[in-house]
Amino acid sequence: MSEALAVRPGRDARRALGMTPGKFAMWAFLASDGMGFVGLFAAYIATRLHADWWPDPNNPAVLNVDLTALNTFILVCSSVTMVYALQACREDRIRACAGYLGLTILGGVSFLGIQVYEYIHLAESGMVPWEDNFCATFYSLTCYHGLHVLSGVIYLTCILIGTLRGRYNSKNYTPIEIVGLFWHFVDLVWILLFTFIYLLRPLGVESF
Repeated sequence: MSEALAVRPGRDARRALGMTPGKFAMWAFLASDGMGFVGLFAAYIATRLHADWWPDPNNPAVLNVDLTALNTFILVCSSVTMVYALQACREDRIRACAGYLGLTILGGVSFLGIQVYEYIHLAESGMVPWEDNFCATFYSLTCYHGLHVLSGVIYLTCILIGTLRGRYNSKNYTPIEIVGLFWHFVDLVWILLFTFIYLLRPLGVESF
């Protein structure tokens, strides 16, 4: 009896905060997954700080900043449509919810398509993962993030199918909230990647 009473306040607190088991599991996953990105970021920063030279990302011969800025805009827009999808489901506008989910998926697929296009262009210019430290860290970070985008697109597609089959509505929209958490996390990580890799010029090292 006392054991049950001890557990109940915690459950009530989670309910008051809207923390369902599924949302708690996603937050726990994102926390652990975030540490993976932290490790890669740390390796990137350490490599960059200790390098004798580092390519200038603003040099068109190195990276296509304008194209990647467009890609970033697309991913941010997909995060906005994800918010609209959840809101529509909460209001029982299921067709609108499905439409916004479809737009979110389209944004993710477009992002991946542009990233693959950039990889092909870089490879043709001789920038392959084993070329130097910059290429190794660049491909490690962007490919790892790209796998998350691909996972998110697959996850969103499953949710979209469930939405079209009438599984989600104003009384059952938690799965859409959960996939939204993952998608916003993916977007946030990319904004950090874009800033660090594409926008920050090398400081105190020789660049080209």
